[in-house]
Amino acid sequence: MDTDVEAVGVHGTVADGFEPVRDAFVRNFGAAGERGAAVVVYRDGRPVVDLWGGAKHFDGAAGDTGPGTASSPGTGPGEFPEPPEPWERGTAQVVRSATKGVAAAVLLLLHQRGELDLDAPVGTYWPEFKARGKDRVLVRHVLAHRAGVPALDVPLTPAQALDAETAAAAVAAQAPFWEPGTEHGYHAHTYGWLTGELVRRVTGRSIRDVVADEIAGPLGLDLWIGLPRARSGRVGSLGRLDPPAAAGLRARPRPEVSAAYRDPGSLTRRAFGVVEPFPDENSAAYHAAVLPASNGIATAGALARFYAALVGPVDGVRLLSPDTVALARAEASAGPDRVLVVPTRLGLGYMLHGPSSPLLGPGSFGHPGRGGVLAFADPESGIGFGYVTNGMSKGVTADVRAQGLVRAVRAAAA
Repeated sequence: MDTDVEAVGVHGTVADGFEPVRDAFVRNFGAAGERGAAVVVYRDGRPVVDLWGGAKHFDGAAGDTGPGTASSPGTGPGEFPEPPEPWERGTAQVVRSATKGVAAAVLLLLHQRGELDLDAPVGTYWPEFKARGKDRVLVRHVLAHRAGVPALDVPLTPAQALDAETAAAAVAAQAPFWEPGTEHGYHAHTYGWLTGELVRRVTGRSIRDVVADEIAGPLGLDLWIGLPRARSGRVGSLGRLDPPAAAGLRARPRPEVSAAYRDPGSLTRRAFGVVEPFPDENSAAYHAAVLPASNGIATAGALARFYAALVGPVDGVRLLSPDTVALARAEASAGPDRVLVVPTRLGLGYMLHGPSSPLLGPGSFGHPGRGGVLAFADPESGIGFGYVTNGMSKGVTADVRAQGLVRAVRAAAA
């Protein structure tokens, strides 16, 4: 390793030709204030990049400290602070909305097996959902963020949000904010209760168990929606990057976007404020809950391997057929997003390459996690990509740390 790599504590390997990805990863620790992170890239079913570095916990301390808190051991005369626990190859993190891509795969697998009709009304499987004008909401509308229920008239308490049945009932009772199917708007949190309840109604099982048995198990993934207590020691803590460190991590927001986030009555604020107050993302209760929109926990390697297996065989396991991949990445929503305000392009459960969510190329599909995480597949190049960080910026779709890595992968894969 060169001096710069050693200085920031980066470890791992890159295949010949993928050295630019290592260089971009190292730069993130200097120019972008990265605290702890990992990036893994698969190509044609085999890993070509596997890098990790920095501290496991955002503030350098171990344990449940909460976002951005400082709880490192104190020092007295003759004492020295303990070194931060390092990020290791198997360190996992809450990946926020990158969880949505995993949830989408479950619905697509059910469709692939003939158990779920994407063109059937949601009420076919979940009769209570028909209430208040939602009888024509189709399953594909849920995946394409066209269902019309990105927010709730009455926000949920943390306890209600962490109870899957209570939260699903609240979504079922909600009147749509637009005529379902006619527009799209990012269902930041309600997407999880919509997809989770559909899976439960169709299979009789929690989406947690379907992911464990049919995705994570066959592929050997460190990936969970609902973390088992025995795995809690694997998980690092998230924190918010302070303004100086975060300043370069996102483009200057458009005035209309800033206004929407400031306005407590806007659909934007209401969609992201479905739960008040939002649970502590570093708490054991949050990790153990089943929130398919936001609380998946994974390593970068698990995300990259998952996406690689969506589009091709990985050690003999392929999750989606070519026809199902074509469905997943076919444009289902495009144009101004009622929640995010900016134009977005969406497939069935996945964000597509575009100005608001730049991926590797026109055929790429995947999902970011608010604040930095990014995972996607690019069938044309055979790439599966996973980037996980513990330093959260304010951006939703295009963090510059992730984008620097994507540019490096694009150059290496050309």
